[in-house]
Amino acid sequence: MATPSPPGPSARPPRRPSGVRRRRRARWLGLVLLLAAAASVALVQAAERPAGTAPDRTSYGAAERPQPGGYPRTGAGSFVTATGGTDVRGGDGPLRRYRVAVERDIGQDAGAFAATVDGVLGDSRSWIGSGELRVQRVEDADLADFTVYLATPETSERMCAEGGLSTEGYTSCRLPGQVIINLARWMEGVPDYGAPLAVYRSYVINHEVGHEFGEWHEDCPGPGSPAPVMQQQTYGLDGCVANPWLYLDGRRYAGELVPGT
Repeated sequence: MATPSPPGPSARPPRRPSGVRRRRRARWLGLVLLLAAAASVALVQAAERPAGTAPDRTSYGAAERPQPGGYPRTGAGSFVTATGGTDVRGGDGPLRRYRVAVERDIGQDAGAFAATVDGVLGDSRSWIGSGELRVQRVEDADLADFTVYLATPETSERMCAEGGLSTEGYTSCRLPGQVIINLARWMEGVPDYGAPLAVYRSYVINHEVGHEFGEWHEDCPGPGSPAPVMQQQTYGLDGCVANPWLYLDGRRYAGELVPGT
């Protein structure tokens, strides 16, 4: 039997060209350096964090993720009541006391919202302009005739639905003792309103509180006219011009009633 010959040079894996070997070594060296740098950054960040704290990884569930306007669509469903109160506003007539509450953790301060509500309801162009009604903000729920809420779209929709009203998460509403302002409208107003957001905010407060005072909806008197406060300006102006006040030039301004609304 013939003795097998040792494998010749053709059986040995071919040697890679020296340039390929150098490129592979360079890639491996780059990877090692990258991993070392990442580890170094992580160690520095860990050293800078106070003991017992976790990395800052702010995340939101789908329902909690801030909307383009910078507000959440849903919230905790519980509210923070604005502290303190106001003096009695208005010259004469029945006194209607209200309190103000803001849904928790929605990025809105209860005191700031209350100040806006106070400014609107305490204005002589608002409901006290008749001289036959007075208002006052209180903190104690037992003393309040109604509460003005600022709530996220989903919370406001749920609250309004409890009274049989469908807002589709878009509009504000009023139920007996509850004026519910939709946060989305508070932050964005409505398209094509033609006036600053502050004007819309004054309007929506006066409109929904007007329902609490027993007022019905009104129509636009005519193209180019100021929109009555009790017109549903959120759904469109129908040719009227945005207007947040009931008393213009000291006189009550209104349109034709829309019965049943």
